[in-house]
Amino acid sequence: TFRIGAPRREQGRQANEVERTIKLSRPYYISTHEVTNTEFKRFLPGHSSGRVGDQSLDQSSHPVVNLSWDQAAGFCNWLSSREGLDPVYELADSVVVSANLEANGYRLPTEVEWAYAARFSDQGMMRYTWGDEAEPKMDSANIADESAIKFIARIFRGYNDRFSLTSPVGSFTPNQLGLFDMSGNVAEWVHDFYEVKVVAPGKVEIDPSGATGGRYHVVRGSGWKHASVTELRLSFRDYSDQPRNDLGFRVVKWAN
Repeated sequence: TFRIGAPRREQGRQANEVERTIKLSRPYYISTHEVTNTEFKRFLPGHSSGRVGDQSLDQSSHPVVNLSWDQAAGFCNWLSSREGLDPVYELADSVVVSANLEANGYRLPTEVEWAYAARFSDQGMMRYTWGDEAEPKMDSANIADESAIKFIARIFRGYNDRFSLTSPVGSFTPNQLGLFDMSGNVAEWVHDFYEVKVVAPGKVEIDPSGATGGRYHVVRGSGWKHASVTELRLSFRDYSDQPRNDLGFRVVKWAN
């Protein structure tokens, strides 16, 4: 078992980061990097990740952004069909109407799968990708830094990651599981509908996958626009129902 959320007294904690005890019963594979523009365009050739000012977000090895949650789910189904796996999502007119998490195909990680993969270390659950201190270590993440000052008002002073917007996936130090950009580069869509769940103390939840419906989906992780203690912590929870230029995704599937 492991804990998600953050203790009430943790600096930067938000009210939606309720602590919960989780057990994951099945092993899963998670992609080491965020899905790139090149990878996504094999599924949706007309997609563009867009621009910010005079800079493109559409470079081949950079993470795809400006896509909806349904488009991310559609990519998962496309990838499943290419590999002869069963699709997880049922879509009607490009909108997800149901999901079968038992299927062996690709999908978005559940919030708890994402949290475990992001925070795991042999010293316990990490607060930040680079450790327990708010100050990022050199080359640890692509966040709102000195190089982003012409695009973003609020930056992390004294830190320079050399990329003002997105960066090629895998440019920074991976976490203990070998996963890149679990903090920084872009935030990530996950499978779950957004909710703030309060659970009885001591209760262990097994493989939770979020609310059964809703308007918003959970967004986890930080990206090139983020600089605050709140946003850079691995327990930071956000939500959206719209594409964003700092929001991408990665995929998972069952290991067995």
